[in-house]
Amino acid sequence: MQESVIPWPSAASLAVQGTTARFPVRRVYCVGRNYAEHSREMGGTGRELPFFFSKPADAILNVAQDAQGVLPYPPATQDLHHEIELVVALAAGGRNLTEAQAAQAVWGYAIGLDMTRRDLQAQAKQAGRPWDTAKGFDHSAPIGPLHPVSDTGVLTAGTIQLSVNGQTRQTGDLSDMIWSVPEAVAYLSTLFELHPGDLLFTGTPAGVGAVVAGDQLVGEIQGLGALRVRID
Repeated sequence: MQESVIPWPSAASLAVQGTTARFPVRRVYCVGRNYAEHSREMGGTGRELPFFFSKPADAILNVAQDAQGVLPYPPATQDLHHEIELVVALAAGGRNLTEAQAAQAVWGYAIGLDMTRRDLQAQAKQAGRPWDTAKGFDHSAPIGPLHPVSDTGVLTAGTIQLSVNGQTRQTGDLSDMIWSVPEAVAYLSTLFELHPGDLLFTGTPAGVGAVVAGDQLVGEIQGLGALRVRID
């Protein structure tokens, strides 16, 4: 290994369900307002062109399938929101992918939470500033283990829901996405050259809301089990 003047940072990775293998993570992309009802509740108008933002890879909070992750309530916010999402992991990349190529690039799926400091996001929107502080804070991306597409099949439909303290907050179906996974990945590849190890959070259904310390979150996607997180 090349000599380093400071210790090398640890590389982000995800567990693979049922194995001891790890999936190395390169970048974490997120598509916004990809369910019609959520788009409307956030001020959108329907099938607009997709837009994207990013989270740093080290914002990932790994949560084992049968465990509960602990997410410290982040500083500088009084309005922390949950957003349950299907996460797609890519094993291939490229530029200007066709939808068929984008579909073939998908290695697996996981359940993720796009945690958001909503008050900071609102302030950034009002000032015309980036969303980084609202979306990319420490532990802002809890993710469960990856399930290979070879085990799950291609996910185009299935229930996606999130409960807080046993009460359902968000519920929808993967088929409700405005932009399908292949469409979103293909469009993203016109903006960035994609690579193996890239992740895409694919959007959230309606019903996003605030959580506080002590809340117990359970996110579920049909065929992928559950993601359990406690706000500390």
